[in-house]
Amino acid sequence: MASQHAPVWFISGCSTGFGHELAKLVLARGWRAVVTARDAGRVAELVRGHESTGLALSLDVTDQGQIDKAVAAAKEKFGRIDVLVNNAGYGYLSSVEEGEETEIRAQFDANVFGLFALTRAVLPVMRAQKSGRILNITSVAGLVGFPGSGYYAASKHAVEGWSDSLAAEVTPLGIHVTCVEPGPFRTDWAGRSMKQTANRIADYAATAGARLKATSEKSGTQAGDPVRAGQAMIDLTETAEPPRHIVLGAWGHDAVLERMKQRVAEIEAWRDTALATDYPENER
Repeated sequence: MASQHAPVWFISGCSTGFGHELAKLVLARGWRAVVTARDAGRVAELVRGHESTGLALSLDVTDQGQIDKAVAAAKEKFGRIDVLVNNAGYGYLSSVEEGEETEIRAQFDANVFGLFALTRAVLPVMRAQKSGRILNITSVAGLVGFPGSGYYAASKHAVEGWSDSLAAEVTPLGIHVTCVEPGPFRTDWAGRSMKQTANRIADYAATAGARLKATSEKSGTQAGDPVRAGQAMIDLTETAEPPRHIVLGAWGHDAVLERMKQRVAEIEAWRDTALATDYPENER
């Protein structure tokens, strides 16, 4: 039986992938966890044998009523929420020009607005405790845009920028915010969970079209291990001063680092132009 001091995790998107593996690891430690998916039946087995420490709930993060109900149920069973993992979401791939409005908006509803809404619902609990950890599962695409994933990258970039503001507001209140940016991992992201708009414009065949094809073909053979990623997330919560960003996987780490170096070099190269746009009395 778990100690009353065992942390309480609230994890969205637990039917597969990172959320599923993370929930298993948390419960195996004897910690407490609210595991959610759009269909609670798909996560019921996660809490089997952990009835006193686990709570399986239906949660569609695009439904405010379900969010409010799930957070209330977590408070009723456990009295607190120590770690919020915003994991629910999915990938939609398309060239920018060929993107479909309904698909774009649906992805933003899940990846962005749903994440915002769930966090807003949990923040009062963490503020009252004067403690908490928020892990936002973004992506390497939240820091680097690739051909064919413009709208997915936009959704993750949105969460990254929002997380900067959130961290500035809640860190003084004892709440830490970390963006977890996975590269290619062996989950259903590039398989069953992915939505794509087929590339039909020949001008994009060598860029967006090639990437869409390569992403689908590599599904199931990615280097990233979701169990090890789950353990890394647990380790983050046991660190007194967690990082604002952590990129997971060697490919992702190298890709982000290279892009960041290029970006810094470019900004520095254009320093004179940047400074010359101030009023003369403010020139340096």
